[in-house]
Amino acid sequence: MRVTYEDILAAHDRIRDGVMRTPCLRSDPLSELTGARIFVKMENMQRTGSFKERGARNALMQLSPEAKANGVVAASAGNHALGLAYHGSLLEIPVTVVMPGSAPLIKKATCKHLGAEVLTCGDTFNDAYNRAQELVSERGLTYVHGYDDPAIIAGQGTAGVELMEQIHERIGAYPDAIVVPIGGAGLIAGVAVAAKQISPSTRVFGVEPERAATFIAAQRAGKPVHVDVGKTLADGLATPDVGANAFETANPLVDSVSLVNEATVSLAVLRLMEHEKSVIEGAGAAGLAAMLARKERSLIDDGLPDLSGQVVALPLCGGNIDPAMIGRVIERGLAADGRLTRFVVSISDRPGGLNALTQIIARVGASVHDITHDRAFATSDLSSVDVRCTIETSGPDHIQELLAALESEGFVIRIEHGRQRTIDL
Repeated sequence: MRVTYEDILAAHDRIRDGVMRTPCLRSDPLSELTGARIFVKMENMQRTGSFKERGARNALMQLSPEAKANGVVAASAGNHALGLAYHGSLLEIPVTVVMPGSAPLIKKATCKHLGAEVLTCGDTFNDAYNRAQELVSERGLTYVHGYDDPAIIAGQGTAGVELMEQIHERIGAYPDAIVVPIGGAGLIAGVAVAAKQISPSTRVFGVEPERAATFIAAQRAGKPVHVDVGKTLADGLATPDVGANAFETANPLVDSVSLVNEATVSLAVLRLMEHEKSVIEGAGAAGLAAMLARKERSLIDDGLPDLSGQVVALPLCGGNIDPAMIGRVIERGLAADGRLTRFVVSISDRPGGLNALTQIIARVGASVHDITHDRAFATSDLSSVDVRCTIETSGPDHIQELLAALESEGFVIRIEHGRQRTIDL
């Protein structure tokens, strides 16, 4: 079933008093980084931290009186569960969410705090989904699909209506392009319908993590297909398939889809912290990740064209990053940005050996993040020891300056550059 613009307008009227009209702001720093005129739609500012509230409220408000009384159930590891829990409490509709064991503890706790009954089942989304379907039969609950229910898709489309209006109010024109993260495709389906109806010349581009390329797989097959998704920092996009209704709605309207890698996602999260002072989860930062990769010519495919000088809207669709993950994401972003490097160097194991190394590091203005000694597996020279150094620098040029300074003093360096960046000596 294709969702229509009329469905989205009806949803917009229905939920306007219960869902925040989030800001859509011009970002000068991100515009300078990407070469485009960037506007960011701050969906992370919703009460539960993501755009999912829009669809959740729209779906809940359209239930029959009997369904409202019996309650709803959903399988979700995160934002959909939070949206249902919050708006279920506001609308006095009982909500049960089934989460896989891998769901972050903070999201389980928050759902309970918002009044939902939270059940844990199995290790995967499919385990949780199967249990939720059992509850439909056992308790007479209504299942609310997180990205394929037409009411959910229409609700997500209201974000597209808003950003089109807000940008036009600001500059007197509609955006040239919108770059939308894709998980189950509910958001891009709704946004694409709204954008193309309001401004047919506006292009809509999708972005997926390379480890969860479900929309591209559906395009190749001509229908949604199951994909064995891998672990990704953009965990909110790691659905095993796209929704059938979402795909039917979005596919004719989406201009192209590109893939981003983990390094670029972590870098985008870091850039948003630094320049927008906003904590955005990996899924929410995927649109910026594609823009950064396109600028650096490191996109995995040609799905995103050069948008230099054009007005581009980026929905920052969620901010619910697991607090335990923030430090790791920042470090990966720093490594991808050339501001954190790691190498092994042999030094004298006599007094003063480590001091000689750290003096050079300090002289070039770098900072020691971590140093560990390795005596057991060092060189055959018992008077030497290998040290593994993790060093903070200002960027790739600074790394080269440090390595050159160490080599000029006779240090032999073996690069352990981290997961993403290769240093050419």
